[in-house]
Amino acid sequence: MEWKKATSAIGAAAAGAATAYLLDPDQGRRRRALVRDKVVHTGHVVGDSSGVVARDLVHRVRGLLAQRRSWLLRGQHVPPRRMEERARSVMGRIVSHPGAIDFDASDGTLVVSGYILKREVEPLLKALHELPGVKQVENRLEVGRHPERMPSLQGGRRREGVVPDLFQRRMAPTTRLLLGAGAVSLMSYGLRRRNALGWVWSSLGMLGIARAGFNVEWRRLLGFGGREAVRLQNTIEVAAPVHEVFEFFSHFENFPRFMQHIRRVRPGEHGIWHWEADGPLGTTVSWDGVVTRMEPDRRISWKSVPGSEVGNAGTVWFHDTGRGTTRVHIQMVYSPPAGAIGHAVAALLGADPIRQMDEDLVRFKSLIERGKTSAHGEQVTREEVEAAVV
Repeated sequence: MEWKKATSAIGAAAAGAATAYLLDPDQGRRRRALVRDKVVHTGHVVGDSSGVVARDLVHRVRGLLAQRRSWLLRGQHVPPRRMEERARSVMGRIVSHPGAIDFDASDGTLVVSGYILKREVEPLLKALHELPGVKQVENRLEVGRHPERMPSLQGGRRREGVVPDLFQRRMAPTTRLLLGAGAVSLMSYGLRRRNALGWVWSSLGMLGIARAGFNVEWRRLLGFGGREAVRLQNTIEVAAPVHEVFEFFSHFENFPRFMQHIRRVRPGEHGIWHWEADGPLGTTVSWDGVVTRMEPDRRISWKSVPGSEVGNAGTVWFHDTGRGTTRVHIQMVYSPPAGAIGHAVAALLGADPIRQMDEDLVRFKSLIERGKTSAHGEQVTREEVEAAVV
Protein backbone atom coordinates (compact mmCIF):
# COMPACT_ATOMS: atom_id res chain seq x y z
CA MET A 1 0.00 0.00 0.00
CA GLU A 2 2.78 2.42 0.95
CA TRP A 3 4.53 1.64 -2.34
CA LYS A 4 1.37 2.41 -4.30
CA LYS A 5 0.97 5.71 -2.49
CA ALA A 6 4.59 6.63 -3.20
CA THR A 7 4.35 5.78 -6.89
CA SER A 8 1.07 7.64 -7.20
CA ALA A 9 2.63 10.70 -5.57
CA ILE A 10 5.63 10.54 -7.91
CA GLY A 11 3.35 10.16 -10.92
CA ALA A 12 1.18 13.07 -9.83
CA ALA A 13 4.23 15.27 -9.24
CA ALA A 14 5.66 14.39 -12.66
CA ALA A 15 2.31 15.08 -14.35
CA GLY A 16 2.03 18.40 -12.54
CA ALA A 17 5.54 19.43 -13.54
CA ALA A 18 4.90 18.48 -17.18
CA THR A 19 1.62 20.40 -17.20
CA ALA A 20 3.23 23.50 -15.72
CA TYR A 21 6.07 23.24 -18.21
CA LEU A 22 3.78 22.95 -21.24
CA LEU A 23 1.28 25.58 -20.05
CA ASP A 24 3.84 28.20 -19.06
CA PRO A 25 2.41 31.61 -20.11
CA ASP A 26 5.68 32.76 -21.71
CA GLN A 27 7.22 29.63 -23.23
CA GLY A 28 4.32 27.15 -23.18
CA ARG A 29 3.16 27.74 -26.75
CA ARG A 30 6.64 27.19 -28.19
CA ARG A 31 7.17 24.12 -26.01
CA ARG A 32 3.87 22.54 -27.07
CA ALA A 33 4.72 23.20 -30.71
CA LEU A 34 8.12 21.58 -30.19
CA VAL A 35 6.57 18.46 -28.64
CA ARG A 36 4.01 18.30 -31.47
CA ASP A 37 6.77 18.54 -34.08
CA LYS A 38 8.70 15.77 -32.36
CA VAL A 39 5.65 13.49 -32.39
CA VAL A 40 4.93 14.21 -36.07
CA HIS A 41 8.58 13.61 -36.99
CA THR A 42 8.55 10.32 -35.11
CA GLY A 43 5.45 9.27 -37.05
CA HIS A 44 7.19 10.00 -40.35
CA VAL A 45 10.26 8.04 -39.28
CA VAL A 46 8.12 5.05 -38.29
CA GLY A 47 6.34 5.17 -41.65
CA ASP A 48 9.60 5.24 -43.59
CA SER A 49 11.05 2.44 -41.47
CA SER A 50 8.22 -0.01 -42.19
CA GLY A 51 9.49 -0.69 -45.71
CA VAL A 52 13.05 -1.14 -44.47
CA VAL A 53 11.92 -3.65 -41.84
CA ALA A 54 9.89 -5.61 -44.40
CA ARG A 55 12.86 -5.94 -46.76
CA ASP A 56 15.20 -6.91 -43.94
CA LEU A 57 12.73 -9.55 -42.73
CA VAL A 58 12.53 -11.09 -46.22
CA HIS A 59 16.32 -11.20 -46.48
CA ARG A 60 16.63 -12.82 -43.06
CA VAL A 61 14.07 -15.50 -43.90
CA ARG A 62 15.97 -16.28 -47.10
CA GLY A 63 19.21 -16.42 -45.12
CA LEU A 64 17.72 -18.83 -42.56
CA LEU A 65 16.43 -21.07 -45.35
CA ALA A 66 19.83 -21.06 -47.02
CA GLN A 67 21.50 -21.85 -43.69
CA ARG A 68 19.08 -24.69 -43.07
CA ARG A 69 19.75 -26.05 -46.55
CA SER A 70 23.51 -25.90 -45.92
CA TRP A 71 23.08 -27.91 -42.70
CA LEU A 72 21.14 -30.59 -44.57
CA LEU A 73 23.87 -30.74 -47.22
CA ARG A 74 26.71 -30.54 -44.70
CA GLY A 75 28.20 -33.91 -45.57
CA GLN A 76 28.10 -33.34 -49.32
CA HIS A 77 31.04 -32.28 -51.46
CA VAL A 78 31.78 -28.56 -51.73
CA PRO A 79 34.01 -27.30 -54.56
CA PRO A 80 37.45 -26.25 -53.21
CA ARG A 81 37.16 -22.71 -54.55
CA ARG A 82 33.80 -22.14 -52.86
CA MET A 83 35.16 -23.54 -49.59
CA GLU A 84 38.10 -21.11 -49.73
CA GLU A 85 35.76 -18.19 -50.43
CA ARG A 86 33.62 -19.10 -47.42
CA ALA A 87 36.73 -19.36 -45.26
CA ARG A 88 37.89 -15.88 -46.30
CA SER A 89 34.44 -14.47 -45.59
CA VAL A 90 34.44 -15.90 -42.06
CA MET A 91 38.04 -14.85 -41.46
CA GLY A 92 37.22 -11.20 -42.21
CA ARG A 93 35.06 -11.01 -39.07
CA ILE A 94 37.67 -12.54 -36.77
CA VAL A 95 41.20 -11.78 -37.92
CA SER A 96 42.77 -8.32 -37.73
CA HIS A 97 45.35 -9.05 -40.49
CA PRO A 98 43.47 -11.12 -43.13
CA GLY A 99 46.11 -10.44 -45.78
CA ALA A 100 48.62 -12.50 -43.81
CA ILE A 101 46.59 -15.75 -44.06
CA ASP A 102 46.10 -18.16 -46.99
CA PHE A 103 43.71 -21.07 -47.58
CA ASP A 104 43.99 -24.21 -49.68
CA ALA A 105 41.04 -26.61 -49.91
CA SER A 106 40.98 -30.17 -51.28
CA ASP A 107 38.59 -33.12 -50.73
CA GLY A 108 36.98 -31.60 -47.64
CA THR A 109 40.30 -30.67 -46.04
CA LEU A 110 40.98 -26.98 -45.49
CA VAL A 111 44.61 -26.00 -45.00
CA VAL A 112 45.11 -22.64 -43.29
CA SER A 113 48.56 -21.05 -43.21
CA GLY A 114 50.21 -17.70 -42.59
CA TYR A 115 50.71 -15.41 -39.63
CA ILE A 116 48.15 -14.68 -36.94
CA LEU A 117 47.90 -13.16 -33.47
CA LYS A 118 47.64 -15.63 -30.59
CA ARG A 119 44.22 -14.45 -29.39
CA GLU A 120 42.70 -15.05 -32.85
CA VAL A 121 43.81 -18.66 -33.43
CA GLU A 122 41.09 -20.51 -31.51
CA PRO A 123 38.13 -18.39 -32.74
CA LEU A 124 39.29 -18.76 -36.35
CA LEU A 125 39.78 -22.53 -36.20
CA LYS A 126 36.39 -22.98 -34.51
CA ALA A 127 34.65 -20.94 -37.21
CA LEU A 128 36.41 -22.85 -40.01
CA HIS A 129 35.36 -26.23 -38.56
CA GLU A 130 31.71 -25.12 -38.75
CA LEU A 131 31.80 -24.31 -42.46
CA PRO A 132 29.66 -26.55 -44.73
CA GLY A 133 31.72 -29.19 -46.51
CA VAL A 134 34.73 -28.90 -44.19
CA LYS A 135 35.68 -32.32 -42.80
CA GLN A 136 39.08 -31.41 -41.47
CA VAL A 137 41.08 -28.24 -40.80
CA GLU A 138 44.85 -28.49 -41.07
CA ASN A 139 46.47 -25.79 -38.97
CA ARG A 140 49.76 -24.47 -40.36
CA LEU A 141 49.46 -21.03 -38.80
CA GLU A 142 52.49 -19.31 -37.30
CA VAL A 143 51.51 -17.49 -34.13
CA GLY A 144 53.02 -14.02 -33.78
CA ARG A 145 54.22 -14.03 -30.19
CA HIS A 146 56.15 -10.82 -30.91
CA PRO A 147 53.98 -9.08 -33.54
CA GLU A 148 56.01 -5.88 -33.29
CA ARG A 149 58.84 -7.76 -35.04
CA MET A 150 56.66 -9.12 -37.87
CA PRO A 151 55.86 -6.74 -40.76
CA SER A 152 52.77 -8.75 -41.80
CA LEU A 153 51.18 -8.21 -38.37
CA GLN A 154 51.68 -4.46 -38.21
CA GLY A 155 48.67 -2.15 -38.11
CA GLY A 156 45.33 -3.82 -38.67
CA ARG A 157 42.12 -3.39 -36.74
CA ARG A 158 40.85 -5.65 -34.00
CA ARG A 159 37.73 -7.52 -35.08
CA GLU A 160 34.75 -8.16 -32.87
CA GLY A 161 34.19 -11.65 -34.19
CA VAL A 162 30.71 -13.09 -34.64
CA VAL A 163 28.66 -10.89 -32.29
CA PRO A 164 24.92 -11.48 -31.67
CA ASP A 165 22.83 -8.81 -33.35
CA LEU A 166 21.52 -7.51 -30.03
CA PHE A 167 25.05 -6.57 -28.92
CA GLN A 168 26.30 -5.09 -32.17
CA ARG A 169 26.90 -1.37 -32.47
CA ARG A 170 23.96 -1.05 -34.84
CA MET A 171 21.16 -3.60 -34.94
CA ALA A 172 19.35 -4.78 -38.05
CA PRO A 173 15.82 -3.38 -38.62
CA THR A 174 14.10 -6.68 -37.82
CA THR A 175 16.01 -7.04 -34.55
CA ARG A 176 15.06 -3.51 -33.58
CA LEU A 177 11.39 -4.25 -34.29
CA LEU A 178 11.37 -7.46 -32.24
CA LEU A 179 13.29 -5.86 -29.38
CA GLY A 180 10.99 -2.84 -29.36
CA ALA A 181 7.84 -4.99 -29.38
CA GLY A 182 9.16 -7.18 -26.58
CA ALA A 183 10.24 -4.14 -24.57
CA VAL A 184 6.80 -2.54 -24.88
CA SER A 185 5.18 -5.75 -23.65
CA LEU A 186 7.62 -5.95 -20.74
CA MET A 187 7.00 -2.33 -19.76
CA SER A 188 3.22 -2.81 -19.93
CA TYR A 189 3.46 -5.93 -17.79
CA GLY A 190 5.53 -4.07 -15.20
CA LEU A 191 3.14 -1.13 -15.06
CA ARG A 192 0.21 -3.46 -14.41
CA ARG A 193 1.91 -5.06 -11.40
CA ARG A 194 2.14 -1.75 -9.48
CA ASN A 195 4.86 -2.89 -7.10
CA ALA A 196 8.64 -2.73 -6.75
CA LEU A 197 9.24 -5.68 -9.07
CA GLY A 198 6.89 -4.13 -11.59
CA TRP A 199 8.99 -0.96 -11.65
CA VAL A 200 12.05 -3.12 -12.37
CA TRP A 201 10.32 -4.75 -15.35
CA SER A 202 9.07 -1.37 -16.55
CA SER A 203 12.54 0.13 -16.33
CA LEU A 204 14.02 -2.75 -18.30
CA GLY A 205 11.27 -2.34 -20.88
CA MET A 206 11.95 1.38 -21.25
CA LEU A 207 15.66 0.63 -21.65
CA GLY A 208 14.87 -1.86 -24.41
CA ILE A 209 12.63 0.67 -26.15
CA ALA A 210 15.45 3.23 -26.02
CA ARG A 211 17.94 0.70 -27.44
CA ALA A 212 15.62 -0.15 -30.30
CA GLY A 213 14.73 3.48 -30.98
CA PHE A 214 18.20 5.06 -30.92
CA ASN A 215 20.05 2.05 -32.37
CA VAL A 216 23.29 2.86 -30.55
CA GLU A 217 25.37 0.45 -28.50
CA TRP A 218 24.49 -0.02 -24.86
CA ARG A 219 27.44 1.91 -23.41
CA ARG A 220 26.67 4.99 -25.51
CA LEU A 221 22.99 4.69 -24.71
CA LEU A 222 23.67 4.82 -20.98
CA GLY A 223 26.43 7.43 -21.14
CA PHE A 224 29.42 5.11 -20.63
CA GLY A 225 30.86 5.74 -24.09
CA GLY A 226 33.20 8.55 -23.09
CA ARG A 227 32.45 11.69 -25.08
CA GLU A 228 30.77 9.84 -27.96
CA ALA A 229 27.24 9.11 -26.76
CA VAL A 230 25.73 11.58 -29.27
CA ARG A 231 27.23 12.83 -32.55
CA LEU A 232 26.30 16.19 -34.07
CA GLN A 233 27.35 17.98 -37.23
CA ASN A 234 26.25 21.00 -39.22
CA THR A 235 27.43 23.13 -42.11
CA ILE A 236 26.73 26.76 -42.93
CA GLU A 237 28.09 29.16 -45.55
CA VAL A 238 28.94 32.70 -44.48
CA ALA A 239 29.32 35.55 -46.98
CA ALA A 240 32.70 36.75 -45.73
CA PRO A 241 36.39 35.90 -46.31
CA VAL A 242 37.74 32.91 -44.40
CA HIS A 243 40.24 34.99 -42.40
CA GLU A 244 37.48 37.28 -41.18
CA VAL A 245 35.18 34.40 -40.19
CA PHE A 246 37.96 32.48 -38.42
CA GLU A 247 39.13 35.54 -36.50
CA PHE A 248 35.62 36.28 -35.26
CA PHE A 249 34.86 32.67 -34.31
CA SER A 250 38.14 32.11 -32.45
CA HIS A 251 37.21 34.58 -29.67
CA PHE A 252 35.12 32.18 -27.57
CA GLU A 253 34.58 34.67 -24.75
CA ASN A 254 32.23 36.64 -27.01
CA PHE A 255 29.94 33.69 -27.79
CA PRO A 256 27.42 34.60 -25.04
CA ARG A 257 26.99 38.02 -26.67
CA PHE A 258 25.36 36.59 -29.78
CA MET A 259 24.60 32.91 -29.05
CA GLN A 260 21.25 32.45 -27.32
CA HIS A 261 22.08 29.14 -25.66
CA ILE A 262 25.58 29.98 -24.37
CA ARG A 263 25.44 31.76 -21.02
CA ARG A 264 29.08 32.25 -20.13
CA VAL A 265 32.55 31.50 -21.49
CA ARG A 266 35.61 32.56 -19.56
CA PRO A 267 39.31 31.70 -19.85
CA GLY A 268 41.13 30.04 -16.99
CA GLU A 269 44.60 28.83 -16.15
CA HIS A 270 46.67 26.51 -18.35
CA GLY A 271 44.54 27.15 -21.44
CA ILE A 272 41.33 25.81 -19.87
CA TRP A 273 38.03 27.49 -20.80
CA HIS A 274 34.95 27.29 -18.59
CA TRP A 275 31.63 27.01 -20.47
CA GLU A 276 28.04 27.37 -19.26
CA ALA A 277 25.04 26.66 -21.49
CA ASP A 278 21.27 26.23 -21.30
CA GLY A 279 20.00 22.89 -20.05
CA PRO A 280 16.48 21.40 -19.85
CA LEU A 281 13.79 23.09 -17.75
CA GLY A 282 15.82 26.27 -17.32
CA THR A 283 18.84 24.55 -15.80
CA THR A 284 22.47 25.32 -16.56
CA VAL A 285 25.06 22.78 -17.70
CA SER A 286 28.76 23.51 -17.47
CA TRP A 287 32.08 21.99 -18.45
CA ASP A 288 35.76 22.85 -18.80
CA GLY A 289 37.49 22.44 -22.14
CA VAL A 290 40.83 22.96 -23.85
CA VAL A 291 41.75 23.81 -27.43
CA THR A 292 43.73 20.85 -28.78
CA ARG A 293 44.49 22.27 -32.21
CA MET A 294 44.20 25.67 -33.84
CA GLU A 295 45.25 26.18 -37.46
CA PRO A 296 44.61 29.77 -38.59
CA ASP A 297 41.94 30.05 -41.29
CA ARG A 298 41.53 26.26 -41.34
CA ARG A 299 40.29 24.59 -38.15
CA ILE A 300 39.79 24.69 -34.39
CA SER A 301 39.61 21.47 -32.33
CA TRP A 302 38.71 21.11 -28.67
CA LYS A 303 37.85 18.57 -25.99
CA SER A 304 36.47 18.68 -22.46
CA VAL A 305 38.74 17.91 -19.55
CA PRO A 306 38.19 14.72 -17.50
CA GLY A 307 35.49 15.06 -14.87
CA SER A 308 33.39 17.58 -16.80
CA GLU A 309 29.64 17.49 -16.27
CA VAL A 310 29.10 17.13 -20.03
CA GLY A 311 31.98 15.41 -21.82
CA ASN A 312 32.43 16.67 -25.39
CA ALA A 313 34.92 17.10 -28.21
CA GLY A 314 34.80 18.43 -31.73
CA THR A 315 36.29 20.32 -34.65
CA VAL A 316 35.21 23.39 -36.59
CA TRP A 317 36.48 23.49 -40.18
CA PHE A 318 36.76 26.71 -42.19
CA HIS A 319 36.90 26.34 -45.98
CA ASP A 320 37.43 29.13 -48.50
CA THR A 321 34.91 28.46 -51.29
CA GLY A 322 36.73 30.70 -53.77
CA ARG A 323 33.63 32.86 -54.17
CA GLY A 324 34.39 35.26 -51.34
CA THR A 325 32.44 33.11 -48.88
CA THR A 326 33.45 30.67 -46.14
CA ARG A 327 31.97 27.24 -45.49
CA VAL A 328 31.91 26.46 -41.76
CA HIS A 329 31.53 22.78 -40.87
CA ILE A 330 31.14 21.62 -37.26
CA GLN A 331 31.62 18.03 -36.08
CA MET A 332 30.96 17.35 -32.41
CA VAL A 333 30.45 14.43 -30.03
CA TYR A 334 29.16 14.76 -26.50
CA SER A 335 27.90 12.63 -23.64
CA PRO A 336 25.08 14.11 -21.55
CA PRO A 337 24.06 12.56 -18.23
CA ALA A 338 22.33 9.21 -19.01
CA GLY A 339 23.84 9.13 -22.51
CA ALA A 340 21.57 9.06 -25.55
CA ILE A 341 18.54 8.68 -23.27
CA GLY A 342 19.45 11.93 -21.54
CA HIS A 343 19.85 13.60 -24.93
CA ALA A 344 16.33 12.55 -25.93
CA VAL A 345 14.81 13.73 -22.66
CA ALA A 346 16.60 17.07 -22.92
CA ALA A 347 15.39 17.50 -26.51
CA LEU A 348 11.81 16.76 -25.48
CA LEU A 349 12.07 19.33 -22.69
CA GLY A 350 13.26 22.04 -25.05
CA ALA A 351 17.05 21.76 -24.72
CA ASP A 352 17.82 20.03 -28.01
CA PRO A 353 21.55 20.55 -28.80
CA ILE A 354 20.95 19.99 -32.51
CA ARG A 355 18.33 22.72 -32.70
CA GLN A 356 20.40 24.99 -30.47
CA MET A 357 23.42 24.58 -32.74
CA ASP A 358 21.31 25.40 -35.80
CA GLU A 359 19.88 28.54 -34.21
CA ASP A 360 23.22 29.84 -32.92
CA LEU A 361 24.93 29.29 -36.27
CA VAL A 362 22.18 31.31 -37.94
CA ARG A 363 22.81 34.09 -35.42
CA PHE A 364 26.54 33.93 -36.16
CA LYS A 365 25.86 34.16 -39.89
CA SER A 366 23.52 37.13 -39.39
CA LEU A 367 26.05 38.94 -37.21
CA ILE A 368 28.82 38.57 -39.82
CA GLU A 369 26.74 39.31 -42.91
CA ARG A 370 24.18 41.84 -41.67
CA GLY A 371 26.16 43.24 -38.76
CA LYS A 372 23.50 42.46 -36.16
CA THR A 373 21.49 39.69 -34.53
CA SER A 374 19.28 39.07 -31.49
CA ALA A 375 20.19 37.06 -28.41
CA HIS A 376 18.92 36.93 -24.82
CA GLY A 377 16.01 39.21 -25.70
CA GLU A 378 18.07 42.10 -27.06
CA GLN A 379 19.82 43.13 -30.24
CA VAL A 380 23.60 43.04 -30.53
CA THR A 381 25.75 44.50 -33.31
CA ARG A 382 29.00 43.29 -34.78
CA GLU A 383 30.73 46.53 -33.79
CA GLU A 384 29.80 45.97 -30.14
CA VAL A 385 31.18 42.44 -30.16
CA GLU A 386 34.41 43.41 -31.91
CA ALA A 387 34.92 46.33 -29.52
CA ALA A 388 34.80 43.91 -26.59
CA VAL A 389 37.65 41.78 -27.98
CA VAL A 390 40.76 42.25 -25.88
